[in-house]
Amino acid sequence: MRTTAAESGELVRRGQGYCDRFLRSKLEPAHRGGFLYPDVETGQYELDADEVAPMECTTANHPDSTFYIFRVGNAASAYLGAQLQEGRA
Repeated sequence: MRTTAAESGELVRRGQGYCDRFLRSKLEPAHRGGFLYPDVETGQYELDADEVAPMECTTANHPDSTFYIFRVGNAASAYLGAQLQEGRA
């Protein structure tokens, strides 16, 4: 099933809102940096320090769903591109 940009935007909005309202205070700071896959429809979620483990569990239980990934305590679940390392130009 293909997801449109509008559907993706709605998924992000709903996922972020759900995490902010119900999960952030429950999970921070004990699980800071953990990867969270919430199901905004059921309230269930998978959480692990490794981003692959909760994704595999979530997709195995709900293969036709589209999910929002959230990294506890971070603005983004991942960063793309080069990162400046200390001591390097």
